[in-house]
Amino acid sequence: MMRTPLSLTLADRMGRLGTETAFEVLAKAKRLEAQGRDIIHLEIGEPDFDTPKNIVEAGVEALRSGYTHYGPAAGLPEAREVVADYVARTRGISCGADEVVIVPGGKPTMFFAILALVNAGDEVIYPNPGFPIYESMINFVGGRAISCPIREENAFALDPRDVITRITDKTKMVVLNSPANPTGGVTGRAELERICAELKKYPNIWILSDEIYSRMLYDGAEHFSPLSDPDLRDRIILLDGWSKTYAMTGWRLGFGVMPSDLAAQVAKLMVNSNSCSAAFTQRAGMEALTGDQSAVDAMLAEFDKRRKLIVELANSVPGMTCHLPVGAFYIMPSIRQTGRKAKELQDILLEEAGVASLAGTAFGAEGEGYLRFSYANSVENIERAFDRIRDTFSELR
Repeated sequence: MMRTPLSLTLADRMGRLGTETAFEVLAKAKRLEAQGRDIIHLEIGEPDFDTPKNIVEAGVEALRSGYTHYGPAAGLPEAREVVADYVARTRGISCGADEVVIVPGGKPTMFFAILALVNAGDEVIYPNPGFPIYESMINFVGGRAISCPIREENAFALDPRDVITRITDKTKMVVLNSPANPTGGVTGRAELERICAELKKYPNIWILSDEIYSRMLYDGAEHFSPLSDPDLRDRIILLDGWSKTYAMTGWRLGFGVMPSDLAAQVAKLMVNSNSCSAAFTQRAGMEALTGDQSAVDAMLAEFDKRRKLIVELANSVPGMTCHLPVGAFYIMPSIRQTGRKAKELQDILLEEAGVASLAGTAFGAEGEGYLRFSYANSVENIERAFDRIRDTFSELR
């Protein structure tokens, strides 16, 4: 007897859930590679370096020593202490282990924070173009996603006026991200302090400060964390982790720092979702924060070299202009002179030129007119990619 296929009826909330286009483009690029195509990957936000050897050895030793079992939902006590010490040292504050929750990657901190704090109808101000999961999660919980433009003419730094003018009596959270994905923009101390000063007038507004790229700065740029403001400590959530700085994307390890009472609630969400982060990865993460940093310095020096090269190459492409960013490992050149939509050019570059990139609209409506490239690839591959891009753009004219 033939069975009638069951119709998939999803919960309404699933219709509000977005995605991260980088992984979709990566999957399409991999399919083309399986067909024998030569694809140069400039789409995925992942360091192309291996995890430093001292960190790998710490992870291996942890496995051999029996760190293969469940641990506390909020993280191993010793790992939380190491994170608290690291945050205290790098942000110039006091920080307790009870304020730390260790989670599997960077996304869980934003996922859990928004899930725990934002009710249906609450407004959340977020950067646009910005990391797409901000908007996705706000919509998922029934909040109102209030787009805050990030403008090229402002060097892709956040303009305090754009945040301030969007605050209403329904604002529940403001998302800040510096250095930023996808633009590489860095919002300076003066601008962030002005935003913080304004938010002090609104004691019920939370701040989610995404600082995952805090170590990736160039040209003398300095990182400033809103967490350093003592008057806002009781309503700031710091998002940070190991993936970018230590080339540990596959280890799935991140952390959030927040008031201890909220940390307890986020740990409860961990119990209900992941149980805990893997113990051996946490031991590796401890070595990353406390051990030799020379591999990180070497990676940053190489990223800086690529940054200057890729901007020069982008500006040599007809119809493309590119700002020199001072953070992260991305560029976001304008392609408005071509008269083409960003998604169209993303597809042309992948299918015809064999270069995987991302349309600016993958990061929000404000990204129209831009493409995003990651320079987490070799100098040779970046040069090859832009030879192809230059030829392709020349044919568009």
